[in-house]
Amino acid sequence: MRFDVILVGGGLQNALIALALLARQPRARIALVEKDHTLGGNHTWSFHVDDVPATARSFVDPLVEHRWPSYLVRFPNLERRLLHAYASLSSARLHEATVQAFAASPESAIFLQSEALEVADHQVTLVDGRTLSAPVVIDARGPDVSMAERAGEVGYQKFVGLELELVAPPVMTEPILMDATVEQFDGLRFVYSLPLGPTRWLVEDTYFSNTATLDVPRLRYQILAYAHERLGATRSVIREERGVLPLPWRDGSLAPRRSRSGALAAGYGGGWFHPTTGYSFPIALRVAERLAMTDVRHMGHGDMDDLIAEHRRQSRFCYLLNRLLFLGIEPRHRWRAMSRFYSLPEDTIRRFYALTLSRRDRTRILFGRPPQGLSLRGMLAFMEA
Repeated sequence: MRFDVILVGGGLQNALIALALLARQPRARIALVEKDHTLGGNHTWSFHVDDVPATARSFVDPLVEHRWPSYLVRFPNLERRLLHAYASLSSARLHEATVQAFAASPESAIFLQSEALEVADHQVTLVDGRTLSAPVVIDARGPDVSMAERAGEVGYQKFVGLELELVAPPVMTEPILMDATVEQFDGLRFVYSLPLGPTRWLVEDTYFSNTATLDVPRLRYQILAYAHERLGATRSVIREERGVLPLPWRDGSLAPRRSRSGALAAGYGGGWFHPTTGYSFPIALRVAERLAMTDVRHMGHGDMDDLIAEHRRQSRFCYLLNRLLFLGIEPRHRWRAMSRFYSLPEDTIRRFYALTLSRRDRTRILFGRPPQGLSLRGMLAFMEA
């Protein structure tokens, strides 16, 4: 039960770390601990293809299930096709690829249905009493957002998504990343749609809201109504996913950190996510690549210091945007801020999602004609925050 690295939590972040390590350091002994019976939960992750460096394609490409050369965004005052290639993967594919990679590494092991009872800097104790030890422990379980939520320093991105089997192929054949032409309520509302096959679509009803409340029955109904109007009749619902992601607006609320146990904290729980969008794939990949480039025999917290500093620097700008969005703009007008953003150069938009903004990008995003809906009361709250 001795390993070089123990990964606690079998979500996207630790799966990518495992795949990167096994690709770069095939002799590394890795333990991956997950409390559920499969890895990855029940999610769909998407990313811009250009966000994947050449050094990571050997283990990222097998994960990709769908690719599109372009995608659309729609607002009441703007419709635009963006020509950056886009890709997605599912939890099922992540699980399958990770299990296959571990099968080729006899000294590594996946512990499914094995919840971690205690996590320390060199040891993990499972609920069943087994103890795993390693020089390096990486904790990528869910986020501890209680402090940020109690302080009232977060907004939320929340959604319900249905994977639908349609009766017939629709006229539309490319992804719609943001359709904000729908009725606006509970903050910024938009529908996100991905074509997963000729008659199979994932449709998500998404909100940038000040509350974490998710009315699942209502959102299911709205998704089916939207799909019927825009895509055609639905034959069946194949799968459902949902989420409520806290989006902080104050530096340090969910910043990259070491866990209380001394283990390296990674993933969403470690603050490695996009503070404004919840977008996580390129950031999780960045962490995995960095760790995989470090010899497992000498891996330590200091190896991440420059990456942590850059992530915090980029995140501070996003905290500012979050305060503007959630405090400074009337909820029913938030779509106007996103419409203005999507009128910017495509490279700026892609770098925003990858959290690699340049100074010029930040100037383009923040300055210019302000969107309609700026609230005086909200701006005062923004200034106080």
